[in-house]
Amino acid sequence: MNLRTGVPAGTRDVTGLVRRPQGGQRPRAAVVRVVLVDDHAIMRQGLRAILEREGDLQVVGEAGTPDDAITVVAAARPHVVVLDLKLTSGPQTDGLQVCRRLCETHPGIGVLVLTTFAEDRLVVESVQAGARGYVVKDVDTTELVRAIRAVARGESAFDAHSASAMVRSLSGGGRQDRERLTERELDVLRLLARGLSNRAIGAQLYISETTVKFHVGNLMRKLMVSRRAEAVYAATKLGLL
Repeated sequence: MNLRTGVPAGTRDVTGLVRRPQGGQRPRAAVVRVVLVDDHAIMRQGLRAILEREGDLQVVGEAGTPDDAITVVAAARPHVVVLDLKLTSGPQTDGLQVCRRLCETHPGIGVLVLTTFAEDRLVVESVQAGARGYVVKDVDTTELVRAIRAVARGESAFDAHSASAMVRSLSGGGRQDRERLTERELDVLRLLARGLSNRAIGAQLYISETTVKFHVGNLMRKLMVSRRAEAVYAATKLGLL
């Protein structure tokens, strides 16, 4: 019963307002299916316990080796894979190869790297391999859950250090052989963020529309995105705007 109008809950009043579903139920949020890939079983168990407290996250598989990861993901069809970079004994970061293979085989999947490594090089290489996010294992559980949800939505997710590493790589603070945004590409990016068309950007920068298209293509390739809006979003997350 609506105490103000006297209209029973779950019905229409005389004004034609849309009623709620029977029982006051609201549509449930879509469940995000998650696979955990880590060579330590206790780590996977801890992550499962954390994630399964969230009503919209469901752990649908686990793997501890590269081969198992490929098999489990193919069978479980998750939305997000939470992936460690070190899956075998020794110094190898074989998770990079797993990331690349998963992203090539399942283009719609979101890979979130969760690892102990905080090296700039590995952050950049993970993104180049197809990862949408990168966080280190000392991340707060609230931030981890938020990162998983962001990756599931097709967004990027980085902790503070990883985001800084991406900014350094894109703005030229890293090794010289890395691809990074040029000054002209940064100019185009800023105008993209203002919603300008290619023609308007060209007029602002005194370059042809064809040249603008060339720069926009390079921007999207370097930022690992496929749409202009995604380029602006990714650049914002990385602190480039």
